[in-house]
Amino acid sequence: MLKLFSWRSSASRSQFSNLNLSSPLSVPSSLLLFNFRSINHSSTPTDDDIYDPPFSPTPKTVTSKPKSPSRTLDSVNDHKFPIQSDLPFDFRYSYSESDPSIQPIGFREPPRFSPFGPGRLERKWNGTSAPVELPVDQEKVLEERNAVLGDPLTEEEIEDLVERYRHNDCARQINLGKGGITHNMLDDIHNHWKRAEAVRIKCLGVPTLDMDNVCFHFEDKTGGKIIYRNINILLLFRGRNYDPNNRPVIPLMLWKPLAPIYPRLVKNVADGLTFEETKEMRNKGLNSPPLIKLTRNGVYVNVVPRVREAFKTEEVVRLDCTYVDTSDCKKIGVKLRDLVACVPILFKNGQIVLWRGKKDDDTEFVSQ
Repeated sequence: MLKLFSWRSSASRSQFSNLNLSSPLSVPSSLLLFNFRSINHSSTPTDDDIYDPPFSPTPKTVTSKPKSPSRTLDSVNDHKFPIQSDLPFDFRYSYSESDPSIQPIGFREPPRFSPFGPGRLERKWNGTSAPVELPVDQEKVLEERNAVLGDPLTEEEIEDLVERYRHNDCARQINLGKGGITHNMLDDIHNHWKRAEAVRIKCLGVPTLDMDNVCFHFEDKTGGKIIYRNINILLLFRGRNYDPNNRPVIPLMLWKPLAPIYPRLVKNVADGLTFEETKEMRNKGLNSPPLIKLTRNGVYVNVVPRVREAFKTEEVVRLDCTYVDTSDCKKIGVKLRDLVACVPILFKNGQIVLWRGKKDDDTEFVSQ
């Protein structure tokens, strides 16, 4: 019994020492019950016996750290609303894939719903863009851009930048897809320019049909300079005198606005043809071998030259776009209509049929 209760306190052992423990029966049952209850319900250890830990240890006091203020969108932008931007162009969702001269015939959402958020931008959203309210002095804008670009780069400097940023493993890269040059992409470019002199841009999809248009909008909307162009790879230089602390204010779009409704691209009867002639041209195009087979989100830089070359001998051309989205097929048809000066007469089952138009007296093809 002494060994059994050796871990108890000295006070308990003094009680047992006065008893005759030669026989277990000599110990009163009330005393044993009392000691077992005291064992089970001991809450705090005594100072003279450190080997008597409690069954429920005293919880440690945890010092709570002060909570950091929540990073809301207002604190991130650090702007007072409404935001005022001095950028000398109209804000649109996509700059390279939209034509300001074509007016929509309807909207899929009310034009009063601005994608910049209610009351966050001092410009008014008209359904397709947020136009500049004050007149823009183009000469002053050109002078400011030239001051940021500084002196032209030497060949050695260009080769050094190209070697650093043209490879596939470049960390400073932006991917351009079917949406083209979007508004929020401008902010991404300036974020890269904080720590890098140039940014690598990889272009895929419909915008690659007109790379000249893509390069123009990159230089026009960012103020940078294209120093390298290889098929669908671009390098955009920020300029010698670029200051990240004085970057332009670019309010972000909070969501993608719904595309408005535009006039039909393909008419039931093509201009300059009768109904029977239009039907014959469509059947002829569907039965002809495809000029080229396009892949989804591919590189289409050679499509326009091949279509122009084919129209020298063929009257109707078919493009196989089986694996291309329907919306992308229509965008391809619109770009080819403007770049090649042809007439799209059919979009069916992933096939695009183009008619070169009528001949004039100078043996040149013109689209109606």
